Amino acid sequence: MTKLDILIIQLEKAVSRLDEVLAQPKTEIIRDSAIQRFEFSLDLSWKAIKARLEEEKGVICTSPKDCFKEAYHQGFIDYDQAWLDLVDARNQTVHTYNEEIAEEIFAKLPKAKELFEKLLVFLRVEKK
Repeated sequence: MTKLDILIIQLEKAVSRLDEVLAQPKTEIIRDSAIQRFEFSLDLSWKAIKARLEEEKGVICTSPKDCFKEAYHQGFIDYDQAWLDLVDARNQTVHTYNEEIAEEIFAKLPKAKELFEKLLVFLRVEKK
């Protein structure tokens, strides 16, 4: 099993857990849990992309934004600005004690989940 295979499995679990928490009635605890699961999912997304780029294209990227930009250029993902916005949201999660920021991030999570799911479809199909 390759590093990429392991990252795909971990990403599948993280996105499943994000989906699970987003299906719950919203409370502060649910919101904060969803944000944490978003963080895991985004981190695993860029690491899976990084591994894929290195494995298949020999391309080295060193940051989430660089990896998402390169993934867009390689046709791995659609519309990189949406992914870049998620990286910015991820960088704001350290401020979730701020209710306004936490609410803004939480509102973006359904769209984020869709992007994670699309990435997983690509990663699964292309690996076979």
